[in-house]
Amino acid sequence: LKPSAARRSTLGFRSPLRSATPRGLLVAMGGSERMIDRAEALKGRPEKMEVSEKHYVLGTPMEGPWPPAMKVLVLASGCFWGSEKGVWRLPGGGIYSTAVGYAAGYTPNPTYQDVGSGRTGSTEAVQIVYDPSKISAVDILRWFWESHDPTQGMGQGNDRGTMYRSGLYYFDEEQKQLFEASKAAYEMALRAAGRGRGRGGITTEILPASDFEQVFYYAEDYHQQYLAKPGARPYCSAQPQEVSLPPYEEWVPADFTPEQKEFHAPKLPEEFWEEHGPTPHCVIRSPNAPIEWASRPGQDDGSKL
Repeated sequence: LKPSAARRSTLGFRSPLRSATPRGLLVAMGGSERMIDRAEALKGRPEKMEVSEKHYVLGTPMEGPWPPAMKVLVLASGCFWGSEKGVWRLPGGGIYSTAVGYAAGYTPNPTYQDVGSGRTGSTEAVQIVYDPSKISAVDILRWFWESHDPTQGMGQGNDRGTMYRSGLYYFDEEQKQLFEASKAAYEMALRAAGRGRGRGGITTEILPASDFEQVFYYAEDYHQQYLAKPGARPYCSAQPQEVSLPPYEEWVPADFTPEQKEFHAPKLPEEFWEEHGPTPHCVIRSPNAPIEWASRPGQDDGSKL
């Protein structure tokens, strides 16, 4: 069940300059809030990161090629441990696979230590492979906006630095329009509610994936589905503002065709969000398996236009 806001806890907060390695050692991470220039970036390496063949929770492939019907989203909302878990738990079987990694940077195949140095330009991110016949990009975007505070600039909660900035990276014009329209709608909702730590509005960067030689690089295998693994620290720095994304019909891009509007319409009903919408620390308290949710008679799926 959706936890009460009155039960907010500080459980699991880590120093903004420290992160755990697989052996439990602590190293300085992510302190710089200044974006570097490409010329300053670490050179990286040609070898890609090795990850497990199968998703630890879903049992699906971790790497492509993906089935033809699948779509891909790349988003960043602070520490990627909790960001990934929140998405893989979305119901209905629409989330085919998720992975954490480093996005929107200059350094090829960076390591966690590289990114933490502030010298790659990368942000911690989640790659989401989903079936649009079962879950909509709009459902995933709603989770994205509501599961963190997108006004915090170079950081999220106690985690500060460029590697924790909020971002959305689009692969086509439809994604761009959805990202920008939902951002504008959520910014108005936050302002109306008087929420958000930042005073200048939403700071989420929205950039084309084509701006980068490769927009997403896999993180180390120990980071993949980290919060589901034995011995994981129950940590998530996300700062949900408990403000809902306005209804789709209020912000759907005006130049979408009727077919596009229907294709991207949300499939998760409002009742789902009332019961399972993001609240502080809900991810670390929740089970690892996807949420079980079946449409109930008379429920509005949120897709009426």
